[in-house]
Amino acid sequence: MRTLAVRLDSLGDVIVTGPAVRALAAAGDTVTLLCGARGRAAGELLPGVQRVLEWTAPWIDPEPMPVDPDGVAALCSTIAAERFDRALIFTSFHQSPLPTALVLRLAGVPWIGAISVDYPGSLLDLRLTGVPDDIPEHERALRLVRAAGYDLPAGDSGLPQVRCVPRSIEVAPPYIVLHPGTSVPARAWPAERFRATADLLTGLGHRVVVTGSAEEEPLTKYVADGVTGMVCDLGGRLDLTELAAVLAAADCVVVGNTGPAHLAAASGTPVVSLFAPTVPAVRWAPYGAAVAVLGDQHAPCRDTRATTCPVPGHPCLASVTPDEVVDTVERLCGHPRKESA
Repeated sequence: MRTLAVRLDSLGDVIVTGPAVRALAAAGDTVTLLCGARGRAAGELLPGVQRVLEWTAPWIDPEPMPVDPDGVAALCSTIAAERFDRALIFTSFHQSPLPTALVLRLAGVPWIGAISVDYPGSLLDLRLTGVPDDIPEHERALRLVRAAGYDLPAGDSGLPQVRCVPRSIEVAPPYIVLHPGTSVPARAWPAERFRATADLLTGLGHRVVVTGSAEEEPLTKYVADGVTGMVCDLGGRLDLTELAAVLAAADCVVVGNTGPAHLAAASGTPVVSLFAPTVPAVRWAPYGAAVAVLGDQHAPCRDTRATTCPVPGHPCLASVTPDEVVDTVERLCGHPRKESA
């Protein structure tokens, strides 16, 4: 079978689709992943993916461009040339798979499956309904492939994973990673709290590495500067594969609800998840061997999907103290908190 797996949104969304992709590959299918520009680098890290195609969908991307008929036609031509036997469209509960299904039908894909609450007409051969709202996103994707007749092989944990990446040459372990940036402001822990956490951790003898994108360099510099101790600022210096290597070698990662949280958990690294409840933690918290979710999950911003905090003082995360984070780091690392010298 030549199977097309479609996940058109961001880094974390692609990573949590990984278990479903592994189930497709375990059946012997040749799996091609179609994803957006924001998720492509993550797609390259998924076990079971033989090839990645990129197309940014204006009905999925959070900052969409106008629909371009020529672009849609070019995508149809690309898909048609691949002669896929089937396609599975992976979405979150708030997204419709039907625009994508229409494009795939126009490209001649003979069998298409997706989760859909909307009537699909002839667009879907498998329309899965009744999927609960209170399950993790990776389990939602697995529900779809299981309905299509696939499953994970014996011994597979069913959790997100990424391919093994070379050991980082940027910094030698042991160290704790602080990743202060987030995709939207409503999910951010205050920068001064990250800086205070770095100070506490170095005071306890830990080496600290601060990571972030090129756009987040001023933030990572602020967190790292002025801290007494061993702090390495890697803001703007890593592509996604290099970031994965740094996260995989860390003792623990402190991060908000953003793609690198899922990347760290998929690498098997313990994660302190500073999680704003604008989306449900049961669905979107990182899942791995050791994850601790901090933040008031019953704050007034709960389930609002807000990108900018709607509540004065940002209480869901401002209530989390650096001492609480450090205590959680020490617990996840497997030893009680040490006293500062």
